[in-house]
Amino acid sequence: MEIGVLLDRDAIAARVSVSSKRQALATAAEVAARKLKCEPQAILDALLEREQHGSTGVGQGVAVPHARIDGLDRMVGVFVKLETPVAFDAVDDRPVDLIFALFAPKDATTEHLRSLARVSRLLRQGELREQLRQARTADAVYALLVRRAEPNAA
Repeated sequence: MEIGVLLDRDAIAARVSVSSKRQALATAAEVAARKLKCEPQAILDALLEREQHGSTGVGQGVAVPHARIDGLDRMVGVFVKLETPVAFDAVDDRPVDLIFALFAPKDATTEHLRSLARVSRLLRQGELREQLRQARTADAVYALLVRRAEPNAA
């Protein structure tokens, strides 16, 4: 699935100040709730439940939290860029400042896994991570993610 299909400009929070992993996930849940027109607490609960199985901090300051949400008919992404990294129990023990949350329909399987793999591959690009950290607006973040995700992008 293409990043531009997963992620809308209005699902990006580009300059967020939080002091904990829970607050970071709550911010992602709030952005998702506005997009999905549902309760933020239900989304946060789903994210926290997933985190109990193991951190979604994948390393290099990146986390890819994900959850299955009742009522969704397609995969939806949310991107949050933190002003200051927070401890996230990441695999490399580094704090996280780039969060790409994915939300899947309850019955999604292959699509969910493919989207996770796509986002993870994208955010492994060191140059892209640094550009995202320098970006100041949701439009700039969106342009970077979509441009880098295009098949012909370098």
